[in-house]
Formats: sequence, structure tokens, C-alpha cells
Amino acid sequence: MWTCPKCGRKLLKENQNHFCGQGPVTVDEYIQEQPEEIRPFLYQVRSAIKEVLPDADEIISWRMPTYKKKRNIIHFAAFKNHIGIYPGDEAILHFKERLSEYKTSKGAIRLPYTKPLPLDLIKEIALWCHETGRRH
Repeated sequence: MWTCPKCGRKLLKENQNHFCGQGPVTVDEYIQEQPEEIRPFLYQVRSAIKEVLPDADEIISWRMPTYKKKRNIIHFAAFKNHIGIYPGDEAILHFKERLSEYKTSKGAIRLPYTKPLPLDLIKEIALWCHETGRRH
């Protein structure tokens, strides 16, 4: 266990990425709190989702950027080595073949910073989640 010297939270790993205190209130705040080298990836994901879901509300839910219309559609978050996309488990199953080069788990996709982001696929997944009503 490691204790953050700033907020006092106990975390599993030393220097584990986390939000001290309340956490961000807007997506802009969320992105600005991330390391500078990660921000361009986050802006790309945000732009891709907003392009296909222009009328969705952009909020912070579960301490992650989230897009919703009555219910959550899709989330994303920054981690040390990847961006996590959270479209829900049905989307993972639906896009399974196209996601084969990425690590996935129930409801989550890991997009490493070492590869170009599959922005067209992210758009398709976000739109599919919205159109089918299968939301996270």
C-alpha cells in the first residue's frame, strides 16, 4: 500500500495515478489534470466521440469523461500506458474481431499510447452504443 502525500488516499501501487480530493467537474478539467504527453490522445478521443454524438451531454461520471443522453453511452479515461474506452460488454462482443489487436475485458478496451488511436473505430463504437441503446 502507498499513501498519497497530497490527499492521504491509500492506493495499491506507489505513485498510482488517481484524483486527489473531489476530482474534476468538467472534461476540460479532467484532461488538464493528466500528464502533458497524454493530453493529445485524450483530445483526439474526445473529438472523435463528439463528432458522432454532437447532441450528447458531456459530463464526468465515475471520475471519467462520459457522454450521455438520458443514460450513459460511453466513457473514456487516461492511464499510465493506455487510454481506456468503456462502451459496455455488448459493444466489446459486437466489435470483437475489429478489437482483436487490443486488450479487452468485460466492457473495456485498452488503447496503448504506442499505437495510433483507431479513431474511426471509436466513432463506430460510440455511434453503435447510441443507436442500439446498449449503453454502459
